[in-house]
Amino acid sequence: MAKKEIAAEKPENTKKEKKKPEITIEEAFLKLDETIERLESEDISLEDSLKAYEEGMKYIHSCNESIDRAEKKVLVIRENGELDEF
Repeated sequence: MAKKEIAAEKPENTKKEKKKPEITIEEAFLKLDETIERLESEDISLEDSLKAYEEGMKYIHSCNESIDRAEKKVLVIRENGELDEF
């Protein structure tokens, strides 16, 4: 019976994904600038440039998500002086 319990636990353990801590938008922009500099380098290989491109796209996605969250928190002042989140 103990063997069945262990076997049942294995799929759960494989499904667990480690979430990376989310970086700030400032950190993402810095990493994106570094990535762009690598891509602009004349001595970067095709393989390395593709990896850098993928990495840069992840940073862009992270920045876009941060900006979207910030936009949702922005308050709009109505004409009558009330504040509303949009």
